[in-house]
Amino acid sequence: MTEPTRPSLDAHPAHPALSFRRPETADHARVVGVIPSWWALPGTASLGLLLPRLFLQHFADTSTIVEDADGELAGFLVGFRSSSQPGVAYIHFVGVRPDLRASGLARTLYERFFDAMRASGCRRVDAITGPGNVASQRFHRAMGFEPSGDTEIEGVLAWRDYDGPGEHRVAFTRPL
Repeated sequence: MTEPTRPSLDAHPAHPALSFRRPETADHARVVGVIPSWWALPGTASLGLLLPRLFLQHFADTSTIVEDADGELAGFLVGFRSSSQPGVAYIHFVGVRPDLRASGLARTLYERFFDAMRASGCRRVDAITGPGNVASQRFHRAMGFEPSGDTEIEGVLAWRDYDGPGEHRVAFTRPL
């Protein structure tokens, strides 16, 4: 089965050396392959299991792949509109190559997603992260997200067993 070629997205003036495009299923192995080294947190070896191929197959129209001038993966955002909550969008997985952190690329990915979801009628964006991922929590707060939870875990407000026994998460919500 041949995939349709996904069109390039508009370049971003803050990142002139990077190209933005919609993901293709063929990007799956490349994206999942960078997760352990890009996250470099304890227990992240299996984190790629949270991003099965179906996300790049069925949510490509709301997700983004970013490549550098050499075609190397620079970043990605996998997100979608909720089918059961029409006014809500969800950012499922985001990564930025370590040498590009603090370049504004993650902010650009989020803002592009916010603009697209706002244009599609969404009024809110949700996201989650682990209690131990302090950098992610800090980033989400800086982007205007508010955390929620039912208990304190590892010193932060989180939902106990959010994704199953022992799989605690910090949930974030941001109005658009």
